[in-house]
Amino acid sequence: MTRLAAFALSFMASCAPVSHEAPPSRAAGFAQTLPPMRVFNTSYVVPATRPNTEIAQDFLDLSFRMESGRSVAKMTRFEGPITVRATGATNPTMLSDLEDLLERLRTEASIDIRMVPANEQAAITVEAIPRAVLSAAVPKAACFVVPRLTSWSEFKIARRMPQVDWTTLTRRDRAAIFVPADVAPQEARDCLHEELAQALGPLNDLYRLPDSVFNDDNIHAVLTGFDMLILRAFYAPELQNGMSRGEAATRIPAILARLNPAGERYAGAPLNDTSRDWIEAMETALTNGNAPAHRRAAAQKAIALSTAFGWSGARAGFAQYAYGRLQVGNDPNAALASFNAAETTYRESNTTQIHAAHIAVQQAAFALAAGDADRTIALSDRWADVAARHQNAALLATLLMFKAAALEMRGDLAQAESLRLDSLGWARYGFGSESNVQARLNEIAALRPY
Repeated sequence: MTRLAAFALSFMASCAPVSHEAPPSRAAGFAQTLPPMRVFNTSYVVPATRPNTEIAQDFLDLSFRMESGRSVAKMTRFEGPITVRATGATNPTMLSDLEDLLERLRTEASIDIRMVPANEQAAITVEAIPRAVLSAAVPKAACFVVPRLTSWSEFKIARRMPQVDWTTLTRRDRAAIFVPADVAPQEARDCLHEELAQALGPLNDLYRLPDSVFNDDNIHAVLTGFDMLILRAFYAPELQNGMSRGEAATRIPAILARLNPAGERYAGAPLNDTSRDWIEAMETALTNGNAPAHRRAAAQKAIALSTAFGWSGARAGFAQYAYGRLQVGNDPNAALASFNAAETTYRESNTTQIHAAHIAVQQAAFALAAGDADRTIALSDRWADVAARHQNAALLATLLMFKAAALEMRGDLAQAESLRLDSLGWARYGFGSESNVQARLNEIAALRPY
């Protein structure tokens, strides 16, 4: 079970790179030269599927509140064509991902946005800096966006001044996005999607959303159909800078009816808001540095609150997921039960299939450790396509690695080697360096009982 614990604790929801290795005797090696990096060439975008009555409430809560709970009195957005430049320690993959994102914003959100050279002035500056530098300044943020600035040097001076307070804006003219330069391509891309969306539109995250990057659970890696609808509505001509929540509330139903007529075909009740005590419990459970028992107790509290409020879906499943990961090294039976409960919750809706794919990784770890090759293969076969459709290369590579290890246990060595090689191309995008890729292979190999 300590092998399971090491795997569970290293595999973050965001699929961040891992740094430790399994015992050499159980390592799975690869050829000296990894295959070329694989990337997603097309976007599989599912349109928003929930009723417009729900989405209208989501729009208002996203647009007129900060993540801290503070109210945003007036709506602000950019006016006219929006320009973006990339500076700092960028690389070709990051720039290509940024261009792809801008193309999606143009076509799916109808936002007039384009890239300009790094030496030109732009409305939005994306600056890539070393992760250590970023973390030293803002320890809890993998990446972030601030208004009115154009560079990291400006941020170091203004970071505690009112000019970087979003609630003081009357319109948006400048914003700076800071992303880590020395991370896996997928991690940099995920930052670009989330931070550019917030630079352009809503500033809040809502745990209740099952189909959005505007959610602190970090389950979705790229902007979804729901996110593009929200951004398209944010820039609808019926809305404008300076509008209050009440003014926007009178117009958003008609905007959504125009942009998303399918959402008018059935009624829906807005989900109740996420209580501050649930959010605080989840933050405690997810924060490294807190005592393990304290973190487990916080996750249990979140589960209890989810039950008391009658929640299902994203919030209830995420509380179970967090509790399961925290229990792997302490009470494996409780961990597996919690993962199974999360899967049951997530599989109730088509909007939480990628959530269930994350759970499948944890279930596959238990199955492989138990020597159940058939169960491991079935989990990979069921959820690998879901990971691919949601453009999560780290998750896809991990599921393929699990299947390869299970095939090896069954004696299908040639098929196992072919599948493992296929996984490495995705792993290069999802995990980055060869050492990170090897670490993931080692972790999975170390789970095998024989």
